[in-house]
Amino acid sequence: MIRKLGGARTNESTGQLKAICFTKAISSRASARLTGLIDLIALRRRLRAFFWTVSIAGVIALAFAGSIAVADTLDVDPAAPLWVHALATTVLYLHIGGGGVGLISGAAALAFRKGERLHRMTGTVFYIAMLTSAGIAAPVAVLMGDRVNVVAGVLTLYLVTTAWATVRRKEGSIGPFEIGAMFIALGVAAAGVIFILQAAASPTGTINGQPPQANYLFAGVASLAALGDLHMLVRRGISGAQRIARHLWRMCFALFVASGSLFLGQAQVFPQSLRESPLLIVLALAPLAFLIFWVLWVQFTKAFKAAPQTP
Repeated sequence: MIRKLGGARTNESTGQLKAICFTKAISSRASARLTGLIDLIALRRRLRAFFWTVSIAGVIALAFAGSIAVADTLDVDPAAPLWVHALATTVLYLHIGGGGVGLISGAAALAFRKGERLHRMTGTVFYIAMLTSAGIAAPVAVLMGDRVNVVAGVLTLYLVTTAWATVRRKEGSIGPFEIGAMFIALGVAAAGVIFILQAAASPTGTINGQPPQANYLFAGVASLAALGDLHMLVRRGISGAQRIARHLWRMCFALFVASGSLFLGQAQVFPQSLRESPLLIVLALAPLAFLIFWVLWVQFTKAFKAAPQTP
């Protein structure tokens, strides 16, 4: 009787061991298949990122080349040394090429999902391109006595740098940069008001031969931005949806400065058929439409609001 019970227990243990081994084999196969599937998904993501990177780089290169192709020349004294002519040409190409790259990369950043890798990559390209274009435009405008473009260039530099700093700095924190940026915005607003008054006192009603309407816009935007800076400084930083909205509207308005400069300010480079159609106006104002859409979307939906933490 004892031998029978021992044999039954041995058979039972053997069966359990076989079941455990079979279960482990199935689990191992499933794990291997799951690992292979994960690797395949990761490979597809890498290929997708590579494809978009190459495509964006190609489009940006074409934008830069196309911008140079339509570039005019800066007014330089024919008797000036060769290096002066070379410097003027380089500065012009960098300014126009940077603006063209900024338009393409800015549009791409708006198209990609906010926060994902492609959005960050194209946003970085837009930031560098606009720094290049506006960083050249502002001092050149000073040398040429073009006061309207001085305001536009400095305002664009201010907007892209503060928008970039907003998402790079830790949420709910500020520093000396934000304090200095507010005073730059106030200076731009003051300059815009001064130029408006100068245009009003001019017999032609213009400033450097240009109508003063652009200064109303730049002064108003700079004042609004300065108020936003003051609000952030008083609160010792912003976070969540307010932080995203601050980043988006500043980048979108900087994109509008670029689009307006090309499609309205340099309309002569386009065919007559396009100049007679509303397409150029639509393209110039498109960034403002995106600005309004994204600010409303961020502020009045739950897309960028943090989920409440449960205790």
